[in-house]
Amino acid sequence: MSVNPDLLGRVYPAAAVYDVGREKIREFAQAVKASHPAHFDVEAARALGYPDLLAPPTFAIIVAQRADALLIQDQDSGIDFSRVVHAEQRFTHHRPIVAGDALQAELHVDAIRAMGGGAMITTRAEITTADGQAVATTTSAILVRGQENEGEK
Repeated sequence: MSVNPDLLGRVYPAAAVYDVGREKIREFAQAVKASHPAHFDVEAARALGYPDLLAPPTFAIIVAQRADALLIQDQDSGIDFSRVVHAEQRFTHHRPIVAGDALQAELHVDAIRAMGGGAMITTRAEITTADGQAVATTTSAILVRGQENEGEK
């Protein structure tokens, strides 16, 4: 297994804050074909009781992937990103994400399972506001293919 097994239990503290902007929500909603007016029109979102544009539920992936990058870029991880296959993604929302939120994510390495010459790594990103209010929990599984696959294209 090329992945460092000592990663299990490691926590990567929240780094930079991600400021959720209206245009980012609109662009993301358009990209994922989310058509609800609350993703595009402030008044439509306010009519539903939100203070600003409402992000689609999968918008949390933007913040989670920034946290995942801390693991991937960790020189001690043994992860070669060119060998990574994204296997699974789940979201648990504690409250909606809206324009104006300042979000950060703390990443936890919850499981590492050897698979052939590679490994399956399960991480959990705890997304909060900059002042610590829980927003979402994302769980991700990536497969890091082993070196024995080198000849396969």
